[in-house]
Amino acid sequence: MISTRLGHGVLRQILRPGERRFRARQSDLETAQRERLARILRQVSAVRDQQALWHGGWRWEDFAASEPVTSYDQWRDLVSNQMETGRQRLTSSPAQRYQPTSGSSSAIKWIPYTRQFLQELDGAIAPWMSDLYRQFPGIARGKQYWSLSWLPSSMRKQGSDQLNDDMKLLSTGKRILMGQTQAVPDGVALAPTSDDSMFATVACLAATSDLAAMSVWSPTFALGLLSNLGAWREALVEVLRTGSWGDRQQALKHLEAPRNPAAASLLATWDGRADPAFFRELWPQLALVSAWGTASAAPWANELRRTLPQAGFQGKALWATEGVVTIPYGDQHVLAANSHFYEFEDSDTGRIHPAWDLQPGQQVSPLITAGSGLLRYRLGDLVEVTGHMGQLPCLRFLGRSNTVDLVGEKMDAVTVQQWLNDTPWPGTAQPVTVLGATHGGHSGRPAYVLVVNLPQKESPEQWETRARSWAHSLEDYLRASFHYRLARDLDQLEPVRCVCIHDAHRLYLEACKARGMIEGDIKVESLKHWPGDLPAAFAPARVGEKEVLHEA
Repeated sequence: MISTRLGHGVLRQILRPGERRFRARQSDLETAQRERLARILRQVSAVRDQQALWHGGWRWEDFAASEPVTSYDQWRDLVSNQMETGRQRLTSSPAQRYQPTSGSSSAIKWIPYTRQFLQELDGAIAPWMSDLYRQFPGIARGKQYWSLSWLPSSMRKQGSDQLNDDMKLLSTGKRILMGQTQAVPDGVALAPTSDDSMFATVACLAATSDLAAMSVWSPTFALGLLSNLGAWREALVEVLRTGSWGDRQQALKHLEAPRNPAAASLLATWDGRADPAFFRELWPQLALVSAWGTASAAPWANELRRTLPQAGFQGKALWATEGVVTIPYGDQHVLAANSHFYEFEDSDTGRIHPAWDLQPGQQVSPLITAGSGLLRYRLGDLVEVTGHMGQLPCLRFLGRSNTVDLVGEKMDAVTVQQWLNDTPWPGTAQPVTVLGATHGGHSGRPAYVLVVNLPQKESPEQWETRARSWAHSLEDYLRASFHYRLARDLDQLEPVRCVCIHDAHRLYLEACKARGMIEGDIKVESLKHWPGDLPAAFAPARVGEKEVLHEA
């Protein structure tokens, strides 16, 4: 078997050609993007209805004039038919599997991962990982954890071949080498429930004394891992001492249980609290934590950094299940020019620009045309052009470009994020999200609900004055919007409420999972539409109950 360090060394060598190709795009972006569009459209034309556009010179100008901007709704029936019949309906590149995603607010979508699309993703992974090894050399000295985004327990009987495993994004050779460096085997995703998968993941991480890197998408997911390490510490001690899964043996019989008596002893003397000193002793070689770190994820990323101070931190760039837009490279988030064909819709003018036409200062929403067969696909994100690396645009993620429109108020996430950024939050409390809830008000009518996470040692009653102040502040801020102010004046919306409770971020994630969203895909966003009833923890207090939910 290849040793961990040797595996890292070989992997770095085979990543280098991909990085060289990426760097070459700095001087020929337009040519490279036009060629990529032509390649994708040739594959699409082989299976779609014949159209003159796809038999000519493959010019972007003709393509943009003829093809509409799309969302998943335009592709849902074709994808479903392709999954059911096995017949290629979107592109001639064979579908290897279908990746499930729930985005941040929608039900399950299935994205075709074709051979061409996987090559496109590999074109982003190579330069990113090469740069990671260069910036954080310590990650080559031990094992790494690259997160899995599991299916909900209720969907697991549909088949394990669709499980969302980050390692499957790599080419076969890279995947084999990465497998030699991983702290958690991909078989954890095959457990019958998400709870079993989480337990096995935490056990493997606790047993990995040479853990060198932890890559997750949401920082709240990583914080949940650390919290579960404390909640399950007694059961984990037995697993690490005996090398047996104990009560979970049947569920995890396909996995070899980890054994590490030294880690077991360390856990046995731990009080279960998220103490940085404990995690430094458990994982002394941890050199990197990678997670979302901008917009509404920033406070949770900061908490993760405080909890794991021995590690460097790198914020994720813009990468969705449907495709990659940017990768971290140097100190920038740079367009993944080796991957898909990109267009960008200007938020001010509505004009759509190709990647080579972007200018610093623009705020734009990316559209991708990819080897999956999805054309001009709107991701729903908003980014700002901060500059260029050669000809490659550097982009800063601002937030989701989606809006919440309960009664015609047209509130957008970037506006709410600005208020969250400008509000001084005490270090012991952090905002989780603002819910645009159809039953958010005290009388059950639409209202916006600010959810704030409180530290365990402080009671909600201590925060009543601040909760009332935050509700008033957000209400005043939203009233600066004409449509929101009109909706309030017409009594279509109730005033903003503020909910300050313990474990608010965990309760939010549990509520999202209960609606069928995939755990690893759940983003803690600044603004989220919440149709139907609110989770009990965020609902208005009933008559006679202690009032800890404050409204403006």
